[in-house]
Amino acid sequence: MGNMRSLVKMLMVVLFLGWMFIWIMISTNLFKSKWIPKLAKHESSASHGSNDVHCGSELCLFAYPEETKPTSKGMEGKKENGEGDDGDEAIGDSDSNGVDFFSIAKFRSFGLRIGYVGHYCWAFLFFPVTRTSTILPLVGLTSESSIKYHIWLGHVSNFLFLVHTVVFLIYWAMTNQLMETFAWNPTYVSNLAGTIAMVIGIAMWVTSLPSYRRKKFELFFYTHQLYGLYIIFYVIHVGDSWFCMILPNIFLFFIDRYLRFLQSTKRTRLVSARILPSDNLELTFSKTPGLQYTPTSILFLHVPSISKLQWHPFTITSSTNLEKDTLSVVIRKQGSWTQKLYTHISSSIDSLEVSTEGPYGPNSFDVSRHDSLILVGGGSGVTPFISVIRELMSESQNQSTKLPDVLLVCAFKHYHDLALLDLIFPSDISVSDISRLNLRIEAYVTREDKKPETTDDHRLLQTKWFKPQPLDSPISPVLGPNNFLWLGVVILSSFVMFLLLIAIVTRYYVYPIDRNTGKIYNFSYRALWDMFLGCVCIFISSSIVFLWRKKQNKEGDKESKKQVQSVDFQMPTSSPGSWFHGHARELESVPYQSIVQATSVHFGSKPNLKKILFEAEGSEDVGVMVCGPRKMRHEVAKICSSGLAKNLHFEAISFNW
Repeated sequence: MGNMRSLVKMLMVVLFLGWMFIWIMISTNLFKSKWIPKLAKHESSASHGSNDVHCGSELCLFAYPEETKPTSKGMEGKKENGEGDDGDEAIGDSDSNGVDFFSIAKFRSFGLRIGYVGHYCWAFLFFPVTRTSTILPLVGLTSESSIKYHIWLGHVSNFLFLVHTVVFLIYWAMTNQLMETFAWNPTYVSNLAGTIAMVIGIAMWVTSLPSYRRKKFELFFYTHQLYGLYIIFYVIHVGDSWFCMILPNIFLFFIDRYLRFLQSTKRTRLVSARILPSDNLELTFSKTPGLQYTPTSILFLHVPSISKLQWHPFTITSSTNLEKDTLSVVIRKQGSWTQKLYTHISSSIDSLEVSTEGPYGPNSFDVSRHDSLILVGGGSGVTPFISVIRELMSESQNQSTKLPDVLLVCAFKHYHDLALLDLIFPSDISVSDISRLNLRIEAYVTREDKKPETTDDHRLLQTKWFKPQPLDSPISPVLGPNNFLWLGVVILSSFVMFLLLIAIVTRYYVYPIDRNTGKIYNFSYRALWDMFLGCVCIFISSSIVFLWRKKQNKEGDKESKKQVQSVDFQMPTSSPGSWFHGHARELESVPYQSIVQATSVHFGSKPNLKKILFEAEGSEDVGVMVCGPRKMRHEVAKICSSGLAKNLHFEAISFNW
């Protein structure tokens, strides 16, 4: 099975490199002067003298459109449509009104080239948001860590498309053709489709700016759901040839999107919730033992009673090796959605309908690869490190495993925020011995000068258990065990099916002419055929593999469902947090006491990160991970890259999209 996984990975690498090779070559003289004429000659002979070229060479030929000959009639480039006339005025002439056609042609050419560059950005735009990507792991990235590239590419492409649009509006105004903005040419580019795509793109672009995305997330979220319409009108505008150049990333994105839809249709079994005094929640779900994930992974949640459409990502705090049958996430009461969820959980309900997607995270995460680990977290930025510490707890049970020394440096605004550290230990798992885990915690309370003398009873840590429901099921991989291998099967089979279908439709229906009418086939319909057949192939291939894997895993699902139904329902319970009642929680727990004793709490100050990091210089290999506010991440990165301590290896974790 390992050899098959490596083979699939190698095949994906070859396909990706081949695709990149095409993008590099289309900008060379070799491609334009030798390859294109050979392709055109080959396709011309294959079509028995027809002036129409087939999809393969048209893709190449369209990459570098022939420079159009401007005319006094508006220079709309009719030669590109097969309607050029050698009798038009020569380039450089002016009409009786003194219009410089050469300058106007150059201006139009500038607008075209700007559009081409924006299209290059689209060739990579969807890779970072393909959560079950087969490409990103090849370069050591995850969807979460590379989301910034999607944001950058989105900004750049929308800016270029806006310039492209403005240039053509000015060009049409100069040539008295403003109505071309709304033209839908049956044999060439549809300007109206481009106009509609640009309007949708501007709406998505503006609402994705940080001021909207962070303060008005719902507006950003719902506007971004227009991406489907944006893609449709964009592809209609650029045509099927240019669509082929950006097909790989869109194809993978839609496979990922459909598989995520299939996974999200199941209701997930919510086992319990821990309500922290710091207005944080830890939700624990049931999962199948075969579901594997790495520390610092995330899980997407959907609660229909709060919103029918919204999905939100949350950090996983559990360890796949320590907690075989459960998975936990931490949620901070911050936005309107999380506030409603907090209210639901805190009320008297005994069940809650929840759907999940994921988990998503690094392809591999070796917590023991360094001699020492320094984990720096600010506020809720501590939560990814809880999963790291739990993973180390699991590894500490193996006497032969070498464990790194761990220093957790965390900063909180208020004293009650220290309750997050109570989550270091799972609620339903007993860890008998962590003596081999050398963990030290330095906690800083920045806005309080001393420990509060009293704590309100209503701010106790509460644990709430939920009743299992008949439709509940544990979280499981969408394609079962060996998810990566079966994902490769879906990608390859759907793409091969797409190539076969598009070849059949192209040969016997579209080219060289519409056999039903005898006319040149509609330019927009060709693009629609590509999109339609691509979606059909993805639907068929993904559904067959999903149902096949579901049938194979049916026995395991029965056992998991039986386990879900047999969980005893318990009433909500309250217990004093270790940070509020003199470390009174579970005094009989030696492991818990050892964590409390290893913790130092500092009031009224921020951590001196430079001093803390340089004090670790004695270790040969120190891994430094940071998660928190941007200022904190940049400060730690600056210290690690200063060169004053060469043994520091920096890694940032950011969920601020």
